[in-house]
Amino acid sequence: MGKKIQTEEQPFNKESFIVWCIYIFFTLCSISILVRIAYIQISPWKKDPLLAYYRSSDKKSVLEPNRGAILSIDGKPLAVSVPMYQIYMDCTVRKEEFRLHKKKGPEKEREWRGKAKGLAKGLAAIFPSKSSDSWYDFIIEGRERGRRYIRIGDNVDHETLQKLKALPLFNEGANKGGLIEKHVDTRQYPYGSLARRTIGYVRTNKVADARNAVGIEGKFNYVLHGKEGQEWLKRVDGRSRIVNRDSTSTAPEDGKDIRTTLDIDIQDIADDALRSMIAENPKVDGGCAVVMDVESGAIRAMVNLQKDSLTGRLGETTNMAIGKAGEPGSIFKTAILMSLLEDGKVKLSDKIPTNHGRLKYFSQDTHVPEYEKNFHTDKISVMYGFEKSFNYVFRKLAIDHYGDNPKKLLDNLYLYKLGETYDIDIDGLATPVLPSPSSKTWSATDLGSVAIGYTVAETPLHMLTFYNAIANKGRMMKPYLVESIESNGDVDERRGPSVLNGAICSRATADSLTKGLMKITEEGTAAYGLKGAKCKVAGKTGTARMIQDGKNAMKGNPYRRKDGTIQYQASFVGFFPADKPKYSAIVVVYSHPGHGVLFGGSVPTAVYRKIVDNVYAIDRSEGEIIEKKGRMPELSVGKPATAASGHVPNVQGLGLMEAAYAIETDGYICSYSGMGHVVSQNPAPGTKYAKGNTVNIRLE
Repeated sequence: MGKKIQTEEQPFNKESFIVWCIYIFFTLCSISILVRIAYIQISPWKKDPLLAYYRSSDKKSVLEPNRGAILSIDGKPLAVSVPMYQIYMDCTVRKEEFRLHKKKGPEKEREWRGKAKGLAKGLAAIFPSKSSDSWYDFIIEGRERGRRYIRIGDNVDHETLQKLKALPLFNEGANKGGLIEKHVDTRQYPYGSLARRTIGYVRTNKVADARNAVGIEGKFNYVLHGKEGQEWLKRVDGRSRIVNRDSTSTAPEDGKDIRTTLDIDIQDIADDALRSMIAENPKVDGGCAVVMDVESGAIRAMVNLQKDSLTGRLGETTNMAIGKAGEPGSIFKTAILMSLLEDGKVKLSDKIPTNHGRLKYFSQDTHVPEYEKNFHTDKISVMYGFEKSFNYVFRKLAIDHYGDNPKKLLDNLYLYKLGETYDIDIDGLATPVLPSPSSKTWSATDLGSVAIGYTVAETPLHMLTFYNAIANKGRMMKPYLVESIESNGDVDERRGPSVLNGAICSRATADSLTKGLMKITEEGTAAYGLKGAKCKVAGKTGTARMIQDGKNAMKGNPYRRKDGTIQYQASFVGFFPADKPKYSAIVVVYSHPGHGVLFGGSVPTAVYRKIVDNVYAIDRSEGEIIEKKGRMPELSVGKPATAASGHVPNVQGLGLMEAAYAIETDGYICSYSGMGHVVSQNPAPGTKYAKGNTVNIRLE
């Protein structure tokens, strides 16, 4: 027999069994949680009741970034966001601490309430809408009800905030005194109404509201706005929420600054010239003026002024310079003459028959009687016809040389960008209109009308861009308003000049046209208005009737209103100094219906003369310009003291906006030179200095 193998029976281990059960239970729970998490992650469209429960007490709060500034070409602030504050109070601070302190708690609470009376007295002085007793009752009621977030004040400036921080309780800070400050920004325009329509606006500092924005503010909202941050607020009582410090928050990214091409001194000159003329002339309803740098196309000034029909006050409500396309009248003749010269059809010295003002439109004779008295000879030169702006001359030249092929003339006008729009740094540039010889609406008289600036529609900016190309020897530059995009004085994106057409005409044609435009200002239709100007000007006058909209137009006559009155557009456009052009400019004014004719050689030319004289003066006085341009405008962010003494703040290393704000809010005047960051200041930081004096800073 084989040997019998004996086995030992293992006893039942109760403790091991329990451990194994617990292990299996927790393993299954872990797996369930992981599955649940995975389900939530991969199924975001499914609402999870459990997740909703745990987050129901938290609310996401969007943190607005600081909006970037809009600056002039030399760094002056045109639009800035000034820090303001909303002030709240946590009335429950240390209340629980005092309650738990058996011995000294009641005494500490009485002491706290005594300080609250001092706080209430100070609040009444700063916010007199409530008396001292009312403020005290308000605070104590909040404390008894456990209120952690009672509202103290809105739109509090930096100076007032410092006063609040010095009051009893508030001087102990947030944890002990209960002071809660929420930073908000208020958009301010240090130069008031200057270039307001060009600078523009946004309703709020939100990307979603960009449709409610105009001007540079609107076009570059995506740059100025910055990037929003977020934080989570948790509920602490029935109505109040505080920041949940345990949650994940994202800091906002401040917006970038826009440095424009605008020169605030030239803007001021153009605004004053146009404003004073409109205010003094009852015939004028409004107008616009644009000044452009010849070489680059940079816009140095853009003014748009309109009379309020009820109050008569002037304001920038519409950007007529870019958005108002109308028949330009005689300033369009220069484009016709350019086409004739470029195609070799005429020379300025050519003689043409006067024919006593008679023109032949195809097979039909038409008499132009208003010009018969001007023609005392059988022939006149093209130059003389241009100088005196004779409609007959340009009608005849167009019909004689383009009558068989009007499309050639229109093609040339498109080459000059007078029939198309282009993207500029603000929205709203209207599309010009040129008739088409191939359309059914083209008539036998249209060619002659185009020749004198009718049957076409152009914006003031289009006409200025064309004349600027003449001053630039045929090189057409694209008008622009933004020089660079910057962060804290550093250039992130350099923008600048761009070419629309490298040569709309030959240099010889540009020189011939310049010669003709100078004759106009010396002996022609603009001679009276520009007589005695501080430098030579080349330019052209224009007068045109304005087409009325359908509601106001007389049936059968679009130029007359239903009451029989006519409205006029008068213009002058050109460049200066004529012998070495640096600036081009256009002035367009619009008459009040029924107040008679406005001529291009009178009102707009007088405005132009004032612009020329003042711009020429400051452009030649470099030392004076530097001193004038270095003075910061007063920012309405507080009321600087004039008698009390203080200490100069340390602004070294800061950008212009931050430095200017620190200096101005401490009661001093900021004067600066250079661009970039502050490298030196005078007086030195910490110097005891009487408020109201000037602090000079230098930036590099």
